[in-house]
Amino acid sequence: MRAVRVERFGGPEVLVAREVPEPEVGPGTAEIAVGAANVMYLEVLVRSGWGRDHFPVVPPYTPGTGVAGTVTRVGPDVDPAWVGVRVVADTGEENREGGRLPVGGYAERAVVPADGLVRVPEGVDPRDALALLHDGPTALALARTAGYRAGQTVLVTAAAGGAGSLSVQLARRAGARVIAAARGGAKLDLARRLGAHEAVDYSLTGWADRVLELSGGGVDAALDGAGSSLGEAAFTTVAEGGTYINYGSAGGRFAEIEPARAREHKVRVFGLFDIKSEVEGGTDDLTRALELARAGELVPHIGLALPLERADEAHRALEERRVLGKVLLTP
Repeated sequence: MRAVRVERFGGPEVLVAREVPEPEVGPGTAEIAVGAANVMYLEVLVRSGWGRDHFPVVPPYTPGTGVAGTVTRVGPDVDPAWVGVRVVADTGEENREGGRLPVGGYAERAVVPADGLVRVPEGVDPRDALALLHDGPTALALARTAGYRAGQTVLVTAAAGGAGSLSVQLARRAGARVIAAARGGAKLDLARRLGAHEAVDYSLTGWADRVLELSGGGVDAALDGAGSSLGEAAFTTVAEGGTYINYGSAGGRFAEIEPARAREHKVRVFGLFDIKSEVEGGTDDLTRALELARAGELVPHIGLALPLERADEAHRALEERRVLGKVLLTP
């Protein structure tokens, strides 16, 4: 079968599609004929050699965090009724720190734990389901932490990204006033189409002051998917008594907020690992996100879909911030 392999850490050019042995299906597992593979920015970072303390991936490996497709084989102890069912599922290997290593998805077939299979509801495109696999539960966990409600003002950075674009929709659906922040006119237009009341270009000087102006002195909650200096600027837009959630590192690192500064401004600060248990706590949130999609109340945006052989282009597009919404590979 065909799979993308990383033989050494480096730039996008190290992603090469080649023939590899067929996977083995053992006890407690199922094989999926992959219709689409998820591409996340975390995979871009790990491919470059970043984060080895937290994500000890060793080349050669096949990147990937999740797939959508049809179950083709199951292990001897797995219900054979799964065969032929359209599903989404995490790939990856268990990390010693309790998470999952981003491996195993960029391939024509993937073997996953059978207890992680999630049926794609009738009426939901499997590619849309895949776009919700990780970002749907993340967006729902962010919503619980921020406590969206009518009369609240919410800032969403990286608002044209996977979790950001869903967060815009969930906050708007809850009655909050949404200010989206992103880079460039196309991303801002997408955020407006998805429900943002206002959109601010954070490539422009003074963007945080503009947020303060639009919010009348500060937002009630800021969801930071950008990280780095953009995330630190987003923190300054939060009103006293508000909430700041630092969950993304699209800028290359997480924003650094001094606890004393947060206490001084009476701002509650949450990091990625504060919501991690909710995100990784099971399939309930994914099922809910899929039901919202089936009802037309949550619409994932797929900005780029490329064949396996062009995985390097997918990573390059993410690195260069050229993508609106999700990036997928299609074997």
